Formats: sequence, C-alpha cells, structure tokens
Amino acid sequence: MKQQTAMNSNWIETAKTLSAALPYLQRYDDAIVVIKLGGHAMGSDEAMDLFARDVVLMQQVGINPVIVHGGGPMINDMLARLGVQSEFVNGKRVTDAATVEVVEMVLSGSVNKRIVQAINQQGGRGVGLSGKDAAMIRCTASQPELGFVGEPVDVNPKVLHQMFAANIIPVIAPLGFGEDGETFNINGDTAAGAIAAALKADRLLLLTDVAGVKDASGEVVTELTASYIRKLTEDGVIAGGMIPKTETALAALDGGVRAAVILDGRAPNACLLELFTPHGAGSMIRQDS
Repeated sequence: MKQQTAMNSNWIETAKTLSAALPYLQRYDDAIVVIKLGGHAMGSDEAMDLFARDVVLMQQVGINPVIVHGGGPMINDMLARLGVQSEFVNGKRVTDAATVEVVEMVLSGSVNKRIVQAINQQGGRGVGLSGKDAAMIRCTASQPELGFVGEPVDVNPKVLHQMFAANIIPVIAPLGFGEDGETFNINGDTAAGAIAAALKADRLLLLTDVAGVKDASGEVVTELTASYIRKLTEDGVIAGGMIPKTETALAALDGGVRAAVILDGRAPNACLLELFTPHGAGSMIRQDS
C-alpha cells in the first residue's frame, strides 16, 4: 500500500506540472521559436535524443520550432582527417575554397542529418536544409581576409512558412550563398539571429554551455534589457565568447524578435523549462520598454 501511495503522489505531481503549464501552452500557441543548437546538446546521443524529444513536444503543443545548428568540432575533426591545412589571421581560421567545401560537407551532411534523424525517431517530421536552399540566406564576406566567411544581408523565410504549414520541423545548416553563387560559412549564432529576425520570431533560444549572462558579482541575471546588456559590455562584465552571443541577441531584437534567451543547453529539458515554467532556464533579453 505504501508503494501504491507513493506512486499516486508522483502521478498527482505530474498532473500539477501539466496543469501549471497551461497558461504557457496558450501563450506560445502558433508562436515561432528559433533554437540555436550547439555545445553540450550536440555532444552525445543521449543529449541529442532528449533535445529532439523536447522539440517534437513543442511542435505537438502548437509551437513552430526552427533548429539552426553549428558543428565546429566536427568540421575541425574532418579537416584533420582529410589533411586540409588551415591558415589563421588574428587567431581566426581562413575559410578558403578547400575548407568551405569540407564545411559544407560536414554541416549539410553528417551533422544536419544526425539532428533530422533524432527528430524523426521521436515522431516528428524533421527536414534538413541550409541557407542555400530556396535562396534563403544571401551573404557578403564578413571579413574578406578570412575568405568564405559570410555575413547575412538578406534572409527569405518563405520556405520556412511553407514547412510550418506542412507540420515540418526545419533543421538549418548555417551556410549561405553570395552574388556569384559561392558558398559562405556563417557563424551559427549569427545565422540563427538573422533567421529569427526574418521570421519575426517570438523567441530566439541560444543554447550554450554556461548558465546565462552574469552580472559583476557573478550571478546569473534572468531578465535583462538591451541597454543593460550594453552597459555590462562597456564595463567589461560581459566579455569573451559571451559578447557575440549578446550581440546576436540584440541584433535579433532590433530585427523584430520579441525576446532572446541565452540558456544552458547542458540542463535537461532546457527549452521546455524556459518556455513552459515561470522561472525559465537562462537569461532573457528584451528591448527597453
């Protein structure tokens, strides 16, 4: 009898959790949520399966999720295996013609299809594409000395809306095309922000391997304004790898995204915690009111 009572108690708590999520389920009905996938969530089959399950659940309750992924470690591994030598300028890799060919092979190939397959195995309908498909992301060279590293100048999201209507989950490799048809590699965060802005997404979720944006005392700040982000950056509190993520968030807000969230992709069910609970799972950034 004690065991049965304990089981019933767990069932009740589960029911309470589901009931408490109702306002958030209603809030995000038919919303567009762009998720930048990288870091820990891509590091193991278990983490990937858990992420895919969350994404399929999000779509099941009415959200239109879009996945934009990175793949830096996989690219580095393949370059080494193929013996492709890289040059560096100011610590940044030069993406020459040979390198961008490998980048496209890895991002549009093995990495993209791994995510698609994980989503499909959880009962979703994932379809992989890159910014070159349907002329989605047109680029210029962000820094000519770095070769085929692109900066999005125009994003056409029409094909993504068509996929939403067909209940398909887009999985996008961060590649774009230039005026002469050349391929550009795009920073994954930058691509996600540009796509979110073009879609006027409700949320941009940037999964990373830190808990969120920290203040001067080292505490994670759960809600920030654009002006506070700029102040923390000017004061040197936001530094290193967090700068490009916050810059991506601010650019997305300027482009029409309602809010951007930098959250810890190492936490199980991070996206669900952020969207469907009152406490969230990271640092939400909004425009100043």
